[in-house]
Amino acid sequence: MKKIVGLILVFCWSIHIYASKVDTLLVYSKSMNKTIKNVVIIPDSYSKKGKAYSVVYLLHGAGGHYKSWLGKVPDIELYADLYKVIIVCPDGDKTSWYFDSPIDKTMQYETYISKELIASVDKSYNTVPDKNNRAITGYSMGGHGALYLAFKNPDVWGVAASMSGGVDLRGFPQGWDIYKRLGTYAENPENWENNTVINLVHLLNGKNLKFLFDCGTDDFFYEDNVRLHKKLLVRNIPHDYIERPGGHTNKYWVNSIKYQMLFFSDFFYNSNN
Repeated sequence: MKKIVGLILVFCWSIHIYASKVDTLLVYSKSMNKTIKNVVIIPDSYSKKGKAYSVVYLLHGAGGHYKSWLGKVPDIELYADLYKVIIVCPDGDKTSWYFDSPIDKTMQYETYISKELIASVDKSYNTVPDKNNRAITGYSMGGHGALYLAFKNPDVWGVAASMSGGVDLRGFPQGWDIYKRLGTYAENPENWENNTVINLVHLLNGKNLKFLFDCGTDDFFYEDNVRLHKKLLVRNIPHDYIERPGGHTNKYWVNSIKYQMLFFSDFFYNSNN
């Protein structure tokens, strides 16, 4: 009898895990003159005409694509159900770094995500179309992108986070095609200085954005995240900072997203009650 009950529970749990629906949303980017694929995860409670939903945007890392989050964190579908949110995973090209590149007009991903994609998501789904119901995070390049976009567009996102983010690009002048987006550091230092997260702290007033960032102590981006944390302390900018054992790995990100989704859920609840 116990074995039968156990099988029933496992079966019901499996049904719940896959209750959410995964869409592919095609969005035409006028700024880049191309159509971009995006994963959209809809919770099982979703209704087109019922209560509107908050939206969490998840950015992938260098070399990734719009399906990367589904592969790296299979439970991401469960989080949509658990927190009753819509989750959007954009394609950010393999190494866009989520800039509007000053040297390559085919790479305008700040405009795409912060304007074109959001407009399309709000038009296509039953969302609450305001900053207090939008969150953004990502891993590695996506962690940089999430803070970069949120720091520069606090009227778009009310809450943001980063995991293992490349928050200071200047130490990696040959890394991950960044020089293809900003030009070489030697010839275009102003592009690098103006487009790295740690240099955008001046855009924060301590009230216009709630945010969290974390990094593993064995990560090659760890020291940069520590410096960002210390700079924010000096500027007296409220933030949540977490460091824990771990490297630049899927295992770390699987653990990290659990905390960040709860952080977002608390923000949505407090903003709407």
